[in-house]
Amino acid sequence: MRKSNLILLSLAMIPMAADAKVVLPAYMTDNMIVQQNDTITIKGRALPGSNVKVVAGWNSTPVSVTADTDGRFVTRIATPPAGGPYALSVGDKDGDILLENILSGEVWLCSGQSNMEFPVQGWTTVMGYDREVATAHHPDIRLLQVRKTTAFSPQEDVRVNGGGWQICSSASMADFSAIAYFFARELSEKLNVPIGVIDATWGGTPAEAWTSVEGLEGVPGFEAECADLAASGYDADKLSRLYEQRINEWMKLAMSTPEGFEVSQLPTPDSWKSIMAPGYFDRSELPGFDGVVWLQRSIDIPEDKAGKSLALHFDAIDDEDETYFNGRLVGKGSGFNTPRDYVVDGNNVHAGKNIIMVKVSDFGGEGGIAPGRCDATVDGLVISLGGEWKYLVQRDFSQLPPKPVSPDGSSYPSVLYNAMISPLKDMPVKGVLWYQGCANVGRDEQYAPLFKSLIKDWRKLWGEGVPFYFVQLAGFLQPKAVQPDSQWAALRNAQSKALELDNTAMAVAIDLGNPVDIHPKNKQEVAHRLALVALNRDYGDDCVYAAPRCTEIKRSGNSLILKFDSPIKATSSAVTGFIIAGKDGVFTTATPVLLDDVTLSVSARGVDRPAAVRYNWADYPGGNLYGVTGLPVAPFANDR
Repeated sequence: MRKSNLILLSLAMIPMAADAKVVLPAYMTDNMIVQQNDTITIKGRALPGSNVKVVAGWNSTPVSVTADTDGRFVTRIATPPAGGPYALSVGDKDGDILLENILSGEVWLCSGQSNMEFPVQGWTTVMGYDREVATAHHPDIRLLQVRKTTAFSPQEDVRVNGGGWQICSSASMADFSAIAYFFARELSEKLNVPIGVIDATWGGTPAEAWTSVEGLEGVPGFEAECADLAASGYDADKLSRLYEQRINEWMKLAMSTPEGFEVSQLPTPDSWKSIMAPGYFDRSELPGFDGVVWLQRSIDIPEDKAGKSLALHFDAIDDEDETYFNGRLVGKGSGFNTPRDYVVDGNNVHAGKNIIMVKVSDFGGEGGIAPGRCDATVDGLVISLGGEWKYLVQRDFSQLPPKPVSPDGSSYPSVLYNAMISPLKDMPVKGVLWYQGCANVGRDEQYAPLFKSLIKDWRKLWGEGVPFYFVQLAGFLQPKAVQPDSQWAALRNAQSKALELDNTAMAVAIDLGNPVDIHPKNKQEVAHRLALVALNRDYGDDCVYAAPRCTEIKRSGNSLILKFDSPIKATSSAVTGFIIAGKDGVFTTATPVLLDDVTLSVSARGVDRPAAVRYNWADYPGGNLYGVTGLPVAPFANDR
C-alpha cells in the first residue's frame, strides 16, 4: 500500500480548538475513503465571512475559500490514486477539524430494501455467519451506514450510524449490509486497493420513496402525492391533513358493499373457490392480493352440545374482520397480530351443520387467517377449524384508484431520496448497487418506467455514466409449474427493462431464493455475481459476468426453436422451467430438448403452432438452465 506523509507532520502541528466553528457533512469523518482520481466537494459551515483553509494530505498546496454571509463554504479538490493513509484539515481562525486515516480507493453506494439491508449478523443472519464475522478483519475496507431518515424535501446532510466511517472489523460489519460487505471484500481481494461501501437501505420500502419528486413526474400513479407535496409547500402538518381527506374518501369506496354481498345475499358455497386456512391467502390462491375476501366453512355440532355457548379462537386475522356464525355477526376485530376470541350465544348453536363466515379486509402485505390457533370450543369440545375453507372475493383493491400513502411512513414518494440519497451527491462514487422490488410486486407496469426514472434521477447526482447494477428478485412463495399470471415474475420482467439504459447490468438471483423466506441467506453468492459485473465492466477483468441470453425464437412446425448467445447446460438430464402457449394464450408445461449447446427446441402435447414461450416465469420457478460458468439464465418471455 502506497503511503503519503507529505503534510501529515504539518497537520499534526495544527492546534485543535475545543470550540472549533467549522462543521462538515456527517459523511466526512475519520477513516473515510474518497473515490480515487476524482474530485470531491468539501463543503460545510464556518464563521460568516471567514477564510476557510483546506489542507489535504495528498496535495502540496492548501486551498482557501471564503465563507458566505450565512457561513456556508464550498470548494472542490482532486483526489489521488489509490493509497493512503492521509489526513485532511478544514478550519478557520477559530479552529480546525482534522480528519485522519483517510484512504483513496473505490467507493460504491449500496441501496434498496431489506435484502440489501440484510446484515451479516443482526436482525437476521447470513449463511455461515459465525465464520464470516470471525474472519472480518479488513482494515482497507471502510463502511458507512446511513441512518434511516425521511424528509419531504432534499436535505443538505445525511444522518449516519456509528459516528461515520468505520474500519471493517468483526464488530463494525456485523450489522452492516451483507451484500455490500461481501462485494467490498471480493473487490478488495481482486483489486488490492481500498474499498468503501455505503449502506443506505430501508426494508419494506418501494422504489418511489427512493425517487425525487421531479423523477416521479410522468410515472403513472403518483400524481396525487406529488400534487399534495407541492400544495402543502412540503410541510408535514399540511400533508397529513391532505392525506386524511384522501384516505377517508378511499376507505368509503373500498369498504362499500357491492350489490349481492350482504350476508343474506351471498351466493351458495358451490360457486366459491377452495383455500386452506389458517394461512395467508396471498401466499396461496391470491398472490399479491389486497382487498376484501369472504371465507366460509361448516362445522358439525353434536346433539348434546346444541344450545350451548360456543367460542371461536383465531391467533390473528390480517388486517380486519367481521365474523359471522349461522349468518349472525359475532365479532369484529382489527390488527394483523391481534388475537380474536368471539363468543356465540347458545341460541345460535344448532345440532348438525353450522356455518362460519369471516369477512377479511386486507389493506397491504399479508392477509387472511394468520397461522396459529384456529378452532371452536363448545362445552369442553375442541373443534379444529384448520383445513379447507371456501373463499369469495368481494373487492379487489387493485381495481380501485391507488390507496393513498401515509406521509408519516417510509413509503411516501421521495422521502428516502430526499433524506438518504440526495445529501450524498457531493461525495463521488464509482457506482451503485441496488436490490429492491418486493415492495412493488403487483405494480409491474408502473415499476418499469419508475425504475428507469430512479436510475436517471440518481445519475443526475453522480453523472450520466455512473454504473448502476441491480439484483433481480429471487424466487419466493409456493412453487408452481405453470403460473403465467405470477406477479413476482412480472416484476422481475419489469426490472429487466432497466437494461435498456446504458451502463446497467442485472445480477440474477432466481435460483437463490427460498419459498418460505423472502430473505434468503446466501448473500455471498448475490454479492459475488455483482462483483463479477463490476470486475469485468469497470476494472478490466476478463471474468464472465452474464449468463447466456436467448437472442432468437423461431417457430418450426409445432415447436419453438430458441437460440442463445453462448453455451447453455442443464443441471439434470431433463431441461425444466419452460411453459408454452398457442394463439389462445393458454400456457402449459413444455418439453424442452437441447439440440446443441446453444439451441433448444420447446414444444408441448396439444399445443399446435405455439406462439409464446416463457422461462422461469413463476413466483418460485424451477428452471435449471445455466451458462458454463454456473450463472443462471435469467427469466424471459417472448410475449411480454
